[in-house]
Amino acid sequence: MTILHIETSTTVCSVSLSNDGCCIFSTANYDGMNHASLLSGFIAQALDVSTQQSLVLDAISVSSGPGSYTGLRIGVSTAKGLCYGLEIPLIALSTLEIMTVQAAKMTGATNALFCPMIDARRMEVYTALYDLHLQELAPVSATIIDEQSFLGTLGNQEIIFFGNGAQKCRETISHPNAKFMDEVFPLASNMIDLAEKAYKNKQFVDVAYFEPFYLKEFYTTAKK
Repeated sequence: MTILHIETSTTVCSVSLSNDGCCIFSTANYDGMNHASLLSGFIAQALDVSTQQSLVLDAISVSSGPGSYTGLRIGVSTAKGLCYGLEIPLIALSTLEIMTVQAAKMTGATNALFCPMIDARRMEVYTALYDLHLQELAPVSATIIDEQSFLGTLGNQEIIFFGNGAQKCRETISHPNAKFMDEVFPLASNMIDLAEKAYKNKQFVDVAYFEPFYLKEFYTTAKK
């Protein structure tokens, strides 16, 4: 099973290629919203690796959101075009679950809960709550963080907060059971296990009609 993985939901642009669950190519750029200029080149590099190893793509997985409206549009539209042209299925994965996979790998905590946070401007974040096995304990939502956030759960259990939205919440969420983890990004290399599981379970989305999970309406502001 060979799967191409595309992640463009935040300021990081990344692409990976896996074969039978092993990562055989991975690249990422952390320099901001350069997805439109970088993504095609990253994919070309991954496809070169597949050609060199005589591999044929079986599917493409893409981060489905929530996240940046522009980033998600670029990643999903590219993935859909490739799937349509190659006549292979499309797998859509939650951005928050992708982040949680990395956080779980980085920590030795076995009883803690995991709370990924993507910055949604001001004190609002896109977030959810998972256990170590990626069971969703609180649904994905756009949440305004204040001193009362997560208090009920924090009183009973440690929660690990991470992602670019968590950094602005450090002073607001001050409970002793609140732990913060740095350097956790949604990366294509963390999509491999999720995509393999989805492929085996035939959890594909419609290439023609699938749209990213934006969670909030897109809006623009006038230039100053």
